Formats: sequence, C-alpha cells, structure tokens
Amino acid sequence: MLNIIHGADFHLDSPFSGLSPERAAQRRGEQRDLLTRLAQLAREKQADLVLLSGDLMDGETVYRETAQALSQALGGIPCPVFLAPGNHDCYSPSSVYATLDWPDNVHIFTTPAVEGVDLPQFNCTVYGRAFCSPHETGSPLAGFQAAEDGRLTLACLHGDTAPGSGYGPISQEEIAASGLDYLALGHVHQHSGLQRAGRTAWAYPGCPEGRGFDELGEKGVLLLHAQPGQVTGEFVPLCRRRYQDIRVDVTGSDPLDAVLNALPPATEEDIYRITLTGACTAPDLARLQRALAPRFYGLTVRDETRLPQDLWQRREEDSLTGLFLREMEQLCAKRPDDPVCRLAARFGLAALENGEDICP
Repeated sequence: MLNIIHGADFHLDSPFSGLSPERAAQRRGEQRDLLTRLAQLAREKQADLVLLSGDLMDGETVYRETAQALSQALGGIPCPVFLAPGNHDCYSPSSVYATLDWPDNVHIFTTPAVEGVDLPQFNCTVYGRAFCSPHETGSPLAGFQAAEDGRLTLACLHGDTAPGSGYGPISQEEIAASGLDYLALGHVHQHSGLQRAGRTAWAYPGCPEGRGFDELGEKGVLLLHAQPGQVTGEFVPLCRRRYQDIRVDVTGSDPLDAVLNALPPATEEDIYRITLTGACTAPDLARLQRALAPRFYGLTVRDETRLPQDLWQRREEDSLTGLFLREMEQLCAKRPDDPVCRLAARFGLAALENGEDICP
C-alpha cells in the first residue's frame, strides 16, 4: 500500500487583484510558504509519491525566487515527485520547467504524448504528459490504456472532465477505458472527492489556497492510499487563509448587530464577503466597513436589502417625505425590475430623514 499526496493548481505568483498591493504581496509570499507546508506534510505522512497535476504557476511570468522556492521545496521531499505542466504553466523550451535546474527526485513530464515511468521499488508505473500550449481541444487520454501487468498504475494529468472544454477534455468513458488504478487530475479548483469511472478512481484535489470568492472554504491536497485494484483517499487542508461568503438578514435589526451575531468566533485570518439581505431603510455600508474591518484579513460588504413595505405607507403624509414616496412608488411600479429605482427611493428617503446623503 503506497501513501500518495496529490496536489494541483497552486497558481504561484497570482496577482490577488482584489486586495491592496501590500496584502497582495503578502499573499504571494504565503503561497510560497505553502510549498514548505507541502514538504512537511509529505514527511509527516511518510509519502511514497507526490503527484502534482499542473498549474503550479499562474502564468509564464514567474518571480525567480518563486521558481527557486518551488525547486527547493520539492527537492526537500524524501520521495519521487511527478509534475505534469498545465495550461497556465505549459511546458516550452523557455518555460521555468526547462530553464531551471530541478532536483533529482523531481520528474517533469515534457511531451504532449503520455509517457510512463516505471518504479520497480513500488511495483508501480506513473504515467503523465504536459500541456505544451495554453489551450488543447484534444483529450489527453485519447486512445490510452495502461499496461496490464499487475502493477499499480497511476496517471498525473491536467485536464477537464467538462464536455467540450478547451483545456484537455476527458470523458468518463476514456477514464474507464484507461485501465488506471488512479487518475490524478488538475484544472478544477474545487475538491471533487474520490470519483470512479469503471474500475478507475479519479479526483481533483482543488487548489490548495483560495484566491477569490469563487474559491471558498478549506483548500488543500489529497492523501491517497493505493495498491493495485484499491484506492482510498482523504482531503487534507493546507491553506493559510480562507475566502468565506455569508449572507445576513438584517430585517428588524441594527445591521452591525445582525452581522456580529452571524459571525463565527475566529475570522481574523480570513477574507470575507458579507451580503446584507432582508428589509432595511438604508444600511450605512461605510460605517459597517469601518466597524468590521479590524475583525478580518480582508472584507467586502454588499447591500442587497429592500425597502420595508411599511415605509410606503408614509406616502399619504402631507410632507416632503410623503410627496417623494408617492413619486417614487409610481416610478418603481413602471420599472419593477430596475434596481436603480429602488436604490433611488432608499437613498432619497435616507437623505430626507437624516439630512445627509448615504452612499451605497
């Protein structure tokens, strides 16, 4: 039984454009620290193999210290490491995979054709191939079938199981026909869980560090236990920070109190997007941002609340507020799907009631 770590989609040197320049630089440094955590995990779990299924880099432009940190970290893993370049870090004669000296324990797949590497000490064969351009419409597994020789058969590939993808589309039928014991995939940033097609187990580990609100929650790698005909696995969190997205109903409450009551105990290390919902006159987002920001590494507050129904009852008042609400009610009735009308009613009412403008 082999212990195998499967990781992918590190996207080192990502821009982190949603953060301040200082925080973005810090996050890129934390990405490099991820490499050290990967090496530590390999030692702690006594990994026999590490499979890295592409997009370790975010693009062709890589800081030299990042590439050196990757090489050093992989060289510190006391077992063979297999790396299959993906669409973001595709292999070429000018890529970092060709121009940097890599440790002896690291095997980088460099051709678009699948090749196999025999590991007799493990009674195992590891297959793999490389993206050699940013887009590939052909399947990496087209016509492939692993040798049937009683060995454990693994493949390390970057590809997409979504039909019609331009990033190495792979069908369930091709996975089932491959004869592999395990297919280690990269490209999808959400952990897939261990899947099966025929006798072949396959999975995406997801990215090990979230970079935006489309990559929420815990991120990490897979720890697999494999022998011919049998593969089991578990997800191992590895991320330094998490992106979290919560919605808070502020109906009948002070928005700040409602948000504080909805938060978990520890949020300081993470990046949150908080969306206000329910019925509310005009939440002061600037006030909320100032009050809540110290509780998070990063914070975005959004307003999706609606005007309370009872406010429209004031349209009968003989006042400027009543006149304003009568006009706005007619406008909103004519344009029911226009959010600008509702915003105009909300902020106009807030200005009349409070004597000042409230910015969204």
